[in-house]
Amino acid sequence: MPAVCLYFQVHQPYRIKPFSIYAIGSGDDYFNDTEIRNTNNRYILEKVARKSYLPTNELLLELLEENPQFKISFSFSGVFLDQCIEYMPDVLASFQKLIRTGQVEVLAETYYHSLAVLYSEKEFAEQVRLHTKKIEAVFHTTPRVFRNTELIYSDAIGDIVEKLGYSGILAEGADYILGWKSPNFIYTHNTNSNLRLLLKNYRLSDDIAFRFGSKEWTAYPLTADTFAHWIHGHNGNADSINLFMDFETFGEHQWEDTGIFEFVRQLPQAVLKDSDSSFITPSEAFARFPARESVSMPNPVSWADIERDLSAWRSNPLQHDALKEIYALEDIVCATKNAHLIDTWRKLQTSDHFYYMCTKWFADGDVHAYFNPYQSPYEAYISYMNVLKDFEIQIKKHISSQQKNKLPFVTALFHSIHNMFNKITCIMVH
Repeated sequence: MPAVCLYFQVHQPYRIKPFSIYAIGSGDDYFNDTEIRNTNNRYILEKVARKSYLPTNELLLELLEENPQFKISFSFSGVFLDQCIEYMPDVLASFQKLIRTGQVEVLAETYYHSLAVLYSEKEFAEQVRLHTKKIEAVFHTTPRVFRNTELIYSDAIGDIVEKLGYSGILAEGADYILGWKSPNFIYTHNTNSNLRLLLKNYRLSDDIAFRFGSKEWTAYPLTADTFAHWIHGHNGNADSINLFMDFETFGEHQWEDTGIFEFVRQLPQAVLKDSDSSFITPSEAFARFPARESVSMPNPVSWADIERDLSAWRSNPLQHDALKEIYALEDIVCATKNAHLIDTWRKLQTSDHFYYMCTKWFADGDVHAYFNPYQSPYEAYISYMNVLKDFEIQIKKHISSQQKNKLPFVTALFHSIHNMFNKITCIMVH
């Protein structure tokens, strides 16, 4: 009987407020808009917390305490944790209670939920290091399994992640990659057997994340018993059924009136009705099951949209331009050694900014519009590039200020050396 691996991504970006061309040079705060709710980070976090995080965590804590066999896993972006600490420490406390049960695994990722691995291996490694440090400080645990931003993975990314010391990574089980293979087994990197892959079963995951509340869906209304029956139907042809989704699925994407909370309440017992069934964390999956064979992903694969590629973030000139500009600043920003400037630069790397610029339509377009705080992708691009131009000005001002501060020191040093040279010359003459 296959085990069930439940994984949830928890992330909220620092959204950029509408930034006019007339604000360039002002140095205004880019992220804290107290007037427009769509880009008010505190308001959004509080809204999602009331609808999703707090009620779901309360329910999960009950289920974990009632069912010692029930296990789940999370990854938290660093920017989400920072906002919890600043705005809603009670939300952070609710996650900490879950981790303390010992039945929850926390995974590693990039601190700023960025696309850095596609542009700078050095920056990617630093963000992973910062994230691990944050997880250890907040949850007192060290992540052992990696989950990249938006589940983006390729053979090249796998090599980088393995070099950072991880032996397992989560990835999308896309049909065009797997072919006849099943996502319900453990695989290895194409050429590096030291890195193992846990692949998302996107059909069963999306039944909960996207189709659950749709009255047009043939399986509506989905019950926990029906879903457990689908899982049990893989008996003999699966090791691990990997259900990966955004944590906001519960209460935000699927509202309470869809019955999503009652579904979650009944799911553990429905799955565990079969005595051979179990729930496992990613680390346990890697430890329990052997790798069947290797899988090659020469091009990056993600869990976004029907294409499951990078087109959600890199499919038009707006996105390519913005990404090129932000990563071109790496050397000059890091050279300043200014913590505020570096942190701002990294917040501007968060993948959501480029997602908001996506111009795809049809089914995917509806999803992009729902999550977009801007009226259009072009508005998102204009605000972002205006912010970037202002940010470049602030960097130049900082460098100029540093040079001015150093000038008196350099002048004094020159005079000191000059006086010392004169003294030595006098001594030699006498």
